[in-house]
Amino acid sequence: MLYVSQVQNRQVWDAWGQPIGRCADVLVGAVDQAFPPVKALVLRGNGSGNGERYIPASCISSLYPSIILNVPQEKCPSYTPGGDELRLIDRVLDRQIVDTEGRRVVRVNDLQLARVGDQYCLTGVDVGGRGLLRRLGVERLGQAIYRLLGRSWQTGVIPWEDVAPLHQEDPLRLRVSHDRIVQLPPADLAAILNDLDHRTGAALMETLSNETLADALEESPSEVQVAVLSHMEPERAADVLEEMDPDEAADLLADLPEKTSEQLLSLMEDDEAAEVRSLLAYPEDSAGGIMTTEFAHAPIGLRAGELLEYLRRSEDAQDDEAMYYIYLVDENHRLRGVISLRDLVMAPPDADLTPWIESDPVTVTPYTPQEEVAYIVAKYDLLAVPVVEPESGKLLGIVTVDDAVDTVLPTAWKKRLPRFF
Repeated sequence: MLYVSQVQNRQVWDAWGQPIGRCADVLVGAVDQAFPPVKALVLRGNGSGNGERYIPASCISSLYPSIILNVPQEKCPSYTPGGDELRLIDRVLDRQIVDTEGRRVVRVNDLQLARVGDQYCLTGVDVGGRGLLRRLGVERLGQAIYRLLGRSWQTGVIPWEDVAPLHQEDPLRLRVSHDRIVQLPPADLAAILNDLDHRTGAALMETLSNETLADALEESPSEVQVAVLSHMEPERAADVLEEMDPDEAADLLADLPEKTSEQLLSLMEDDEAAEVRSLLAYPEDSAGGIMTTEFAHAPIGLRAGELLEYLRRSEDAQDDEAMYYIYLVDENHRLRGVISLRDLVMAPPDADLTPWIESDPVTVTPYTPQEEVAYIVAKYDLLAVPVVEPESGKLLGIVTVDDAVDTVLPTAWKKRLPRFF
């Protein structure tokens, strides 16, 4: 295989064996393809002064072991960059990229080229130690040491189609990478944002939608959440908070300086801000402080088919990302019973749901300590527990199992719990 490090700064010869300059960079186009074609070589020296000269790929006879053109220098046409090419040495080598298959941030140590048909193409990215040793000129020494140790030396090359280069100076190509990155699960995207340097991470966040960024922040440690929001324009930070679950938004705002929290709350929509303020009113380690106000609820007394139809039209039900229980309330929003989604779906459409309804469900109050909530969830094998006002019985919210066990599980392990919890 051929690598960019093997052509970097190498002398370029024309068809008559005359030196015409040294290869300073390699330009490729169509970077969204699996094998972006080499468009031109960037030359410096040999009469060019400090300027650059572009040799079109059509004039290249070979790149290794020597860079040789198929025409004399005077017959080589000039190449004018169109602006959509990617300079591999200047823009990719030694930069951070996202391995979308391995879902990680890696550093580019070298770039792999290959002849595909009648043209050279970019085929992969070397992120292993072998690529670094190759650039230092000691690859053979490294191979010899591995042989002495009786170990095989793996190349560490990632196919180009599985990477997303991050060019904070190049918004156009950053959007191409964004299309690959946003398909990753929020937890992986959160880890990637955490691993990127500040400038690159900020550039990537600019391309993400508020909803995608909110999902990623919900999977991030609190220090990352605070750092991300602190470097955003307040208006966008408020928009991102609106996309987060109310309990997650409240936790994040509680970690910010009071002045900053108030500013962001004032910029949020009134309904969303009111929900978050209601959660902030409770102690941080209480059921009220960790509950979510986005859950599926419906009037008591509906038949199975009617209840399913009600849920399909309910905005609250649509916001419930973990709809394992349906909470049945009266006209005063007092909790009257709970039915599991499984039982509801399995019941005949015209069935009276009374046999499937738990009319005396386990509940907690908004001031129940978080540790006690975790104990109740574990004792009764619940995926969520309703939070009610002790005097009126009004349903305020629910605490899901992942939030309940936050006190007994490290945050890193909590984030690994399935999203349906």
